[in-house]
Amino acid sequence: MINYITSPFKWFFKLEAASGLLLLIAAILALIISNSNLSEYYFTILNTHILIGTQSLGLNLSIIHWINDVLMAVFFFVVTLEIKREFIQGELSRPKQALLPIIGAIGGMAVPAIIYVIINFETGETLKGWAIPSATDIAFSIGVLSLLGKRVPISLKVFLTALAIIDDLGAIIIIAFFYSTELQYTYLLLMLASFIALLIFNKLGVKKITPYFLIGLFLWYCTYESGIHSTISGVLLATTIPHRDHEKDYSLLLK
Repeated sequence: MINYITSPFKWFFKLEAASGLLLLIAAILALIISNSNLSEYYFTILNTHILIGTQSLGLNLSIIHWINDVLMAVFFFVVTLEIKREFIQGELSRPKQALLPIIGAIGGMAVPAIIYVIINFETGETLKGWAIPSATDIAFSIGVLSLLGKRVPISLKVFLTALAIIDDLGAIIIIAFFYSTELQYTYLLLMLASFIALLIFNKLGVKKITPYFLIGLFLWYCTYESGIHSTISGVLLATTIPHRDHEKDYSLLLK
């Protein structure tokens, strides 16, 4: 009986397009609900706080912040691992190939911002929003792209994933330098220190996941408290994960 109930779900999640379908369905439902009479309940749910731990020693975030600050950090950690592997031994291992998504991301941020400035040049207040069009949701397009499955060449998926990471880093830098007014420099220093510690682990050849996980949690917390978007912690952590165990013939990035 249990197998009869769960078999459709197992079949669905084995599909390569499953993540894209879920993303598309969720986006459509969110648009419909947020623009209907149910919008009040929708935003109430998003702003509902969930506490993990205790009030004195724990994390109390709204659902929207759990998604944007925690789950998105995990998402960028995973895709950065994939891109790191591609840079080392995959589609982006050659300099000319690696340069393409970098140029694409810079152009994708710069051109919309320039067009925005040209259109709003004579206005005062709206000109301050020049960074809004520079940040594009490439991460969403990756999910939609998965709907096409194997019909999409792997090189295009790698290109878009690399573009997403570089674009996200660019958006974070723009916000940090031009829009953040309350950066917490103590947490920034702790964030830098934890990243250096992770680099040292990598340099010393530490292969155990536990040290990276624990320092990674601290890195995420310091990034979150510093005022910089916490997704960058996922990117930084992924860059420090060792690529290969010399005693074994496989990449640790595949584990």
